[in-house]
Amino acid sequence: MKFNVPDMTCGHCVATITRAVKAVDPAAEVKADLAGKTVTVETAVPAEAVARALDRAGYPNSAM
Repeated sequence: MKFNVPDMTCGHCVATITRAVKAVDPAAEVKADLAGKTVTVETAVPAEAVARALDRAGYPNSAM
């Protein structure tokens, strides 16, 4: 699944987003593209749960 995360601007953002996703699924694979402001997540957890975790971490997002 892929998310557009317009407020992701630095490595700290990536670390926070990664922690938020891993809190929902510790086995998830998270790949962030700072330039494209996108996050790709490989997980068995529903996309809605990942999106909520990103929102709670302070990163509004939209599925792509």
